[in-house]
Amino acid sequence: MNDQAGKRMKRGLTILGIESSCDETAASVVVDGRTILSNEISSQIDIHTLYGGVVPEIASRKHVERVNQVIRKAMQDADTTLDDLDAIAVTYGPGLVGALLVGVSAAKAISFARGIPLVGVHHIEGHISANFLAAPELEPPFICLVVSGGHTHLVIVRDYGEYEILGRTQDDAAGEAFDKVARAIGLGYPGGPKIDRAARDGRADAIAFPRGKVSDAKYDFSFSGLKSAVLNYLNTQKMQGNEICVPDVAASFQQSVVDTLVSRAMAAVDEYHYDKFALAGGVASNTALRNAAKQACRERGISFYCPPPVLCTDNGAMIACAGYYEYQKGTRSGYDLNAIPNLPLGER
Repeated sequence: MNDQAGKRMKRGLTILGIESSCDETAASVVVDGRTILSNEISSQIDIHTLYGGVVPEIASRKHVERVNQVIRKAMQDADTTLDDLDAIAVTYGPGLVGALLVGVSAAKAISFARGIPLVGVHHIEGHISANFLAAPELEPPFICLVVSGGHTHLVIVRDYGEYEILGRTQDDAAGEAFDKVARAIGLGYPGGPKIDRAARDGRADAIAFPRGKVSDAKYDFSFSGLKSAVLNYLNTQKMQGNEICVPDVAASFQQSVVDTLVSRAMAAVDEYHYDKFALAGGVASNTALRNAAKQACRERGISFYCPPPVLCTDNGAMIACAGYYEYQKGTRSGYDLNAIPNLPLGER
């Protein structure tokens, strides 16, 4: 047995994950769906901050510039060559179509050139799978709340790659609401981390913002009304000549979002009698949300899971993890794999 074959047997099933759905160019090498050998992320936050949000064309161009460098660095950090890979997993939706195409094209090129199997991965499935990396003992079934800039989903994870969507946002995603409110109160982009920090100096009960509900859809979410309530409050205070306390607005807004998210999630936990609950997505990094969800799970005597912030943001490790379980099920993508910006969860 040569050294290369010996390394492969020792490591197990090795997946390269590539993620480029929005403004992070990321690549990671993961073994057996649980062990991260590398996790390289190139963020574009500094660039898009100048414009107050993600500019799709700029994001796509930056992915083109960085994707090969990021993949090469991830492979180097993992002490891995292309010959060590069993498959390449790549995000093909949902996301910004131009950004997605960069990652998909890079993955297909490597797959074709080296004859390595290709596995297309759903971005939300990747976020859910980040919990498997953070908690190797976690196994389905469980309920997961996915909260990010573009998505708010409440999902039953029945098995690896098998989901039942209980609820989703009817308008703004929670992360989108954070960005819009942060811009309105002068904090700028990205809104989530800045509101989180500002809220620590404010009072969560200072302003009575609404908790949005969707009639006849008890697990769905709506944040457009909350956003409008914040804007109306700001306009009223300005017209009356009152000073606006930014930390109080941030804390009160954040509390409304957290109450809405956690109350829906725990109602589902109670109704469906699950003993495990997980958070996922970029907004899962929010301190107040993590603490509230953890406390609600503690009160019910159920297990709580949430990845560390580096695995909450878009990253290649979560894609490699999800790709591992898809690969194990026999999923293989052809070279006609294309970017699907509005890809529904659970569809291929």
